[in-house]
Amino acid sequence: MNRSAFIRLGHRSGSLFSTTAAQNPLPATFLRGGTSKGIFVNKAQLPSDQTQWNSIFQGIMGSPDPDYGRQLDGMGGGISSLSKICVVGAPTPEQQAKGIQVEYTFVQVGIRDTSIDISGNCGNLSAMIGAYALDEGLVTPQSADRGSRRTIRSFNTNTNKIIDTTFPVCARGLPALRLPETTMAGVSGKASQIIMEFINPAGARTGKLLPTGNAVDQLLLDANRRVPASLVDATNPTVFITQDSLEYLLDPSTVQGYYTSEPQAVKLVSPVLESIRQAGAVEMGLDPQAQAQPKIAILSSPEGVTDEKNGVDVVVHALSMGALHKAVPMTVGLCLGVAAMTPSTLAWEIVRQSREKRQQGDRNMVRIRHPGGLVDVGAEVGENGDVKSAKVVRTGKFLMKGVAWW
Repeated sequence: MNRSAFIRLGHRSGSLFSTTAAQNPLPATFLRGGTSKGIFVNKAQLPSDQTQWNSIFQGIMGSPDPDYGRQLDGMGGGISSLSKICVVGAPTPEQQAKGIQVEYTFVQVGIRDTSIDISGNCGNLSAMIGAYALDEGLVTPQSADRGSRRTIRSFNTNTNKIIDTTFPVCARGLPALRLPETTMAGVSGKASQIIMEFINPAGARTGKLLPTGNAVDQLLLDANRRVPASLVDATNPTVFITQDSLEYLLDPSTVQGYYTSEPQAVKLVSPVLESIRQAGAVEMGLDPQAQAQPKIAILSSPEGVTDEKNGVDVVVHALSMGALHKAVPMTVGLCLGVAAMTPSTLAWEIVRQSREKRQQGDRNMVRIRHPGGLVDVGAEVGENGDVKSAKVVRTGKFLMKGVAWW
């Protein structure tokens, strides 16, 4: 459906663009960004009273689905990476004065329950904010030469951070995302390269890169158990622990079984990881009951010929909403990239040892192996240790545009 036809549909449907009440169905666009998919909604088409948004978002996604967890009554896919919404709107005059072209709020919708979490951002869907803004007319397209690229500066309200996305555009100035430029782990085939740059990513939630001031903290689980963890806040706050520490608390074979989703292993490991995550949340000054923030990730050293051949710096298994993620949430990957550049953190130590063993490595890029494959993330760190930016390459695709019933 082209934009003019979409507007005609809205006209026939009555006050489709009212800001006092949301129409049902609601204009929406379904997009893939990185390894996530989500519904993008123009903020102008939602009620101005944001207390009315929750029921709309739950209805769109098909939540709550306590019995089956499949969200068959909505657009969700039964896993956290497919139960996401982005609300995108025009920037405020103050934001425009800073060169910001569009603002957005990321919403993580619970699957089995009624939770609506806006405490953090989604790095994967963030890759498509600029493309959506152009397609939606929130940013004016500009005629372009063949092969041109455009950078859109966005403001994420969840983390109060600026994110630039750069991607190819066609002659009419609209996104050109089907070019065979690059591949990414977890997604088949080639697509256009979208470069994401998170500006000044440190302190996304807590205001500090290291909320406790320590590169490594000893998290107290009970009277007899402490777990070393690096609590890092860049793009999204994350609790990093090592696989060695987890295997000290649990049998190593149980941890390996957790990675392969063996039911008994999941039953044993999940509560331990949640206890660690909650302990880390308390130390970071965050709500331990909010599952979306902070994230938790398990780090280990590269091993084997394949990792050495591929130049892997660090291996990560990350959780999202209490479940082991099939890839790595992009904000966690970026946070890991920043942590690896921060002296004495667990990530920094693993990467240092990996590169010493290989006797090679790009100082500004960190190669991460995760369950879905490989990803390179970069961080620019100033002489005083301040993190200026974090970068990663993503791809994305427009999947559908029309209306969503809620």
